[in-house]
Amino acid sequence: MTRPRYGENRTFLAVAHRGGAGLAPENTLAAFSRAYALGFRYLETDVRVTSDGVCLAFHDAGLDRVTSGRGLVSKHTWAEIQRLAVLGREPIARLEDVLTGFPDASFVIDVKDEAAVEPLARVLRATDSAHRVCASGAWDSWLVRLRDAAGPELSCALGWRSLVGWLACERARLATPRRLVTGGFVHLPMRLGRLPVFADRLVGRAHDLGLRIIVWTVDDADLIRRLVRLGVDGIITDRPDVLREVLIAEGKWQPAEHGRDGSTILEAASDAAGERASLIDE
Repeated sequence: MTRPRYGENRTFLAVAHRGGAGLAPENTLAAFSRAYALGFRYLETDVRVTSDGVCLAFHDAGLDRVTSGRGLVSKHTWAEIQRLAVLGREPIARLEDVLTGFPDASFVIDVKDEAAVEPLARVLRATDSAHRVCASGAWDSWLVRLRDAAGPELSCALGWRSLVGWLACERARLATPRRLVTGGFVHLPMRLGRLPVFADRLVGRAHDLGLRIIVWTVDDADLIRRLVRLGVDGIITDRPDVLREVLIAEGKWQPAEHGRDGSTILEAASDAAGERASLIDE
């Protein structure tokens, strides 16, 4: 039986970045629960892998920015990671728990390093989640390997090499080779550092190539409104509350048709935090 794949319903993709990092500690069950309760069914996260092969919903290579830990995630076991908390408040989540905790949500998963490819594929197979995931933020070769290992239902955004190649062609006003646009989505930042990346004309050009263009990370209401009116296909934001408000006003918000209100998962996250409190305090 064929199942709907990520983004297949063609609605505007309203995506909560790291679960909505502007409203709750990033990449935690509490963050995903809050976005889910607001009606978001597209959630973005990242994958890092512990030294014993456990996939985490975690952005940085190192622990120090958002936890009291030190060193690389990849040098710590899952047992060690469980002693830490994001911003001192919320447990670090296993990716498997995020995927199974929100079975009717779809996910953008940024593949942060090559070592995550095989472990992520195993998690997607174990949770039967590949059909509701779009892999992104990775080199093209990683995405090819991931899809081969996870299954053909996995969606992918353009890899970094393809994205840079496409942008170079556009800036030079050259035709884009078809081999560069094998993914169905292009995830485009407004800028990288001080370098502007997004340009209005790229929306139509992406559509001409059959790509859906998703812009990240956008939190300002006026800019969100302008992008929606330009015709972008989705926005990734740290402020799901702001994005939701603008989309409602613009007639682009798609209310969730089913699922829980997020309170069950939030309670589970709170319980988990309580259970680990003694570990964190030690």
